[in-house]
Amino acid sequence: MKNKDWLRSAVVYQIYPRSFADGNGDGVGDLAGIRARLPYLAELGVDAVWISPWYASPMADGGYDVADYRDIDPVFGTLAEAEQLIAEAHALGLRIIIDLVPNHCSDQHPWFAGAVAAGPGSPQRDRFHFRPGRGPAGELPPNDWQSHFGGPAWTRVADGEWYLHLFAPEQPDFDWEHPDVRAEFEDVLRFWLDRGVDGFRIDVADHLAKAPGLPEVSDYRARDANDNPWTDQDPVHEVYRSWRTVPDSYEGERVFVGEIWLEDRDRFRAYLRPDELHTAFNFPFLGTAWDAKALRTVIDRTLADHGPVGAVPTWVLSNHDVIRHVTRYGRADTRHSWDPVTEGVPVDLALGRRRARAAALLTLALPGCAYVYQGEELGLAEVEDIAAELLQDPRWPRSGFTDRGRDGCRVPLPWSGDGAPYGFSPEGATNSPWLPQPPDWAGFSAAAQQGDPASTLELYRGALGLRRKEPDLVAGEFAWLPAPDGVLAFTRGAGFTCLVNLGVDAVELPPRSSLLLASGPLTGSGLLPGGTAVWMRTA
Repeated sequence: MKNKDWLRSAVVYQIYPRSFADGNGDGVGDLAGIRARLPYLAELGVDAVWISPWYASPMADGGYDVADYRDIDPVFGTLAEAEQLIAEAHALGLRIIIDLVPNHCSDQHPWFAGAVAAGPGSPQRDRFHFRPGRGPAGELPPNDWQSHFGGPAWTRVADGEWYLHLFAPEQPDFDWEHPDVRAEFEDVLRFWLDRGVDGFRIDVADHLAKAPGLPEVSDYRARDANDNPWTDQDPVHEVYRSWRTVPDSYEGERVFVGEIWLEDRDRFRAYLRPDELHTAFNFPFLGTAWDAKALRTVIDRTLADHGPVGAVPTWVLSNHDVIRHVTRYGRADTRHSWDPVTEGVPVDLALGRRRARAAALLTLALPGCAYVYQGEELGLAEVEDIAAELLQDPRWPRSGFTDRGRDGCRVPLPWSGDGAPYGFSPEGATNSPWLPQPPDWAGFSAAAQQGDPASTLELYRGALGLRRKEPDLVAGEFAWLPAPDGVLAFTRGAGFTCLVNLGVDAVELPPRSSLLLASGPLTGSGLLPGGTAVWMRTA
């Protein structure tokens, strides 16, 4: 566990704890469930596990509203169980990355509750963005900023002042110019590093600093059409330069992974300088259409952007915030979009799964760090027919009931059995899973796919096993090969080749010494069908 270069070729598995495995039968995933499934993850062949927030929380936004950064929410377990989980993961060769939510906390966090009680002008309020309102009686929000979840980014408290929340009202934003905020989070880092975590995924990492004076969007002198006064402000880099000294003082490589949705490549790269974050999610890759030219462009840009600063490229297809890529790849428009309206949009899930399997081999063959979102290895699609009264994402009510939110990718996993809860909860549990599972998921359970060479689970196991065994996949240089239109072909090192046919018609395979893995059946003796990828040894 002391390898300082582990991230450079790691595969990280994301767990959304409410939906991974329920150990105590209450219908909600927990640490007991995760601990029981750690051997599954080790057998799958991943190197690390990223756990979405497990902290004490009222769960107004699925745990991203944190009331105590140094404790575990009782619905998940205890701090002692978290320490046991870290130790058990390490014993299996798995590293643990935990979510950190520094932009905002819960409205039930002691600091915020104290600030509300202390009243206007109090030092407690200086840790947040409290402001008087506009209008004759202060009845209007302080500025025109809007919440990412819909509606104004300001909520008024009883004494008349307003506070900023870029997400739900239950998630007040910290003021990162305050020294107490900076000191608090550096102490939180040490708290968890002392307990053995191997890194932190930083939620909305580019949001911490706001433009001075919190200007109106209409008055803000934007750098470009995608710039706004609450993201990617220069002082945020001072925070990460200070943070970086903390993990660097511990043994082994402890890492930072940033959630950064930026289109400006130069400004994105600034976060990856050697004294800031180790890596950041590759959202342009996640959002790219199923198109060979578009994917080649984003791969080239990714490698070009990371090389000069020595950062690790990342490759990701899905996560807890976006529509699962099986569904996205089955639509006419295969790009990721924040458009909330998906009802009635046709989807061919068989096509989506075929493409998703090929995309898995593409992703796992590229140089750098790959992420697998829970259930991706089972070929799960987005659940798009959850009854409106069962939806729990705050985006649903905040959008005026137009954006169904992210619940469709957060449905509890199927582990075994012919019907719900599909082994998610222990046998005999009386509580239903917190979100309903589809009636046709029996064939997608881990148990149903175990040992089936045609299953998505065994494809992932095979790919992850080869990724560890093949030296070229660990450290081989990347180079493109000539290929027909609609096909991506590249080598890693001297002996490994990956081909991905993103078109419709089959294409000829080049000469090879052996076929290592295919995402689907080949046509005839030497043809690669559309929507299929292969790994080959060519020397």
